Amino acid sequence: MGGGWFLGRAVVEVALGAGDQVTVFNRGLSPSPRGDVECLRGDRADDKDLARLAEHGPWDAVVDVHGVVPRQVGAAAAALREVASRYAFVSSVSAYQRWPAEPVTEESPLHPADPDADPGEWEWGTGVYGPLKAGVGAAARQRFGVERLLVLRPGVRLGPGEYGGRLTWWLRRAARGGHILGAGAAQDAIRPIDVRDGAAFLVGLLHARVTGTLNVAGPDGRDTIGDLIDGCLRVARGDGVVTWVDSSWLGEQGVRQWVEMPLWRTLPGTWAIDRTRAAAAGLVCRPLDDTVADT
Repeated sequence: MGGGWFLGRAVVEVALGAGDQVTVFNRGLSPSPRGDVECLRGDRADDKDLARLAEHGPWDAVVDVHGVVPRQVGAAAAALREVASRYAFVSSVSAYQRWPAEPVTEESPLHPADPDADPGEWEWGTGVYGPLKAGVGAAARQRFGVERLLVLRPGVRLGPGEYGGRLTWWLRRAARGGHILGAGAAQDAIRPIDVRDGAAFLVGLLHARVTGTLNVAGPDGRDTIGDLIDGCLRVARGDGVVTWVDSSWLGEQGVRQWVEMPLWRTLPGTWAIDRTRAAAAGLVCRPLDDTVADT
C-alpha cells in the first residue's frame, strides 16, 4: 500500500533485493518504483478500487506504510484478508498516549482508539495523529487478528528520500555556513533510524513470519545531535561554526521545538523508546554518518 515515497520505496527495494515478487497499489502520483514491480493504480479511500486490488492476489503479506485514517485501513484489511496471509502496518510511537512526555515500551498505554474513525481531513500539529494511528492499529487487528498482524512503531526515520525536513533541513543549514544555532548541548542524545534499516527489518520479519508489535529506534547511547550536525558540516563542506544555546532560554524566546529546530525536543520520553524486542529480532542500524552522507 504505497511504495512510491521514502519508507515505501525502501521496502520495495529491499524486497526486490531479497528476491520477492512485489505489487504496489497507489494513485500514481509518486514516481513508480524501479525494478520488476507490478504497479496497480487506485485510491485506498475507494472501496471499489480495493475490491479490484483484491482480484490481483493472493499475496504472502500486505505492507501498509502510510495508513492514517482508521476507516480506510479497516476497509483495506477487510478487502485483503482473504487474499493475504498477513498484514504489516507501520504505525508510530505517537500512538502511545504518554509519548513524548514519558519513556515507552510496547506495553505502554495507547491513545483511545476508534477503529471506525474517519475525520475526512486532518492536519499535523493538531493532536489527532497519535489517536488516529492507534485507531488504525485497532482496525487492522479487527480484520486480520493478532495472529496475522505485524505492527511496527518507529520513532524518527531519516535517510535518502526524506521529505519531512529533518536531516535535509540540517544539511541545507550546514551548506549555508556561518554561525549555526545549536539547541541544547552537543552531547544531547538522539536515536533516529535509517529508513533503509527500517525497511530491511520489516522485510526480514515478514520472511521469518514474525507477528506482534515492536518499537523501532536507533541504538541507545550511540548518537548525539552534535554528531549529526558535525556530519552535515563534513558532507556539505560548510564553514559553519555551531554555537550551543541553552534550551530553556530558547523556549523563553518562543523558539518552537521539533518544528523550527528539527530533532530538538526536551521532553524526557522523546528518545526513550524501548527497542529491546526489535534488537532481539535482528534490527541492525548503520552508522549515522552513512545516513547523513547518503542523504
